[in-house]
Amino acid sequence: MIELAEVMFGDLQKARSDGSHLVYRKDNQEKKIGRANKNRPMEVSAKRPVSRFREVVQAPKRVVRDPRFESLCGQLDVEGFRKRYDFLFENNLRAEKEELKKQLKKTNDPSVDDLEKRASWIDIQLKLESSAKSSDAAILAQHKKKEKEAAKHGKRPYYLKNSEIRKQKLIEKYNNLKASGKLESFIEKRRKKNASKDHKYMPYRRPTEL
Repeated sequence: MIELAEVMFGDLQKARSDGSHLVYRKDNQEKKIGRANKNRPMEVSAKRPVSRFREVVQAPKRVVRDPRFESLCGQLDVEGFRKRYDFLFENNLRAEKEELKKQLKKTNDPSVDDLEKRASWIDIQLKLESSAKSSDAAILAQHKKKEKEAAKHGKRPYYLKNSEIRKQKLIEKYNNLKASGKLESFIEKRRKKNASKDHKYMPYRRPTEL
């Protein structure tokens, strides 16, 4: 092929006047970039600017792990945790609660009432959660004791599911209500609650349809 730079200006003008054209080749024709060997790094053209966000060295991806949910860190011993940090729940938390009550009595800010209600609600929720955890721990401890005795006789261990724990808690609640004589009133309240719920979604006739 004829290079455009090698053509004389007069010949170029003549070619344009009679309608003919010259074929020329581009000097900066892009070449396909590849690798001579797959194990070698890729060759990048020096004529192209390298992006400032280009990752030259591929570093391994950083994986963030939470030790609370990592199996390599072991399992949480709930009973041991409660025994070791029981002073925080029994002593420090109660002392902080009493100090908060004293500060609330001294101030006259109207927004304190909402804060006091909120603090009281949180206190109730913490007590309920602590009671539920203690109940679950007691059920699991009793189950583990039975499983240890069964393992001595060559039986395979059986692990309780959350649904089975809830079932045992309901049975325990039923037995406690029956022993205290409050079972009938509890069943009556539950029956009225279910009846009102069913009545809410029951279809009814409008006065114009009668």
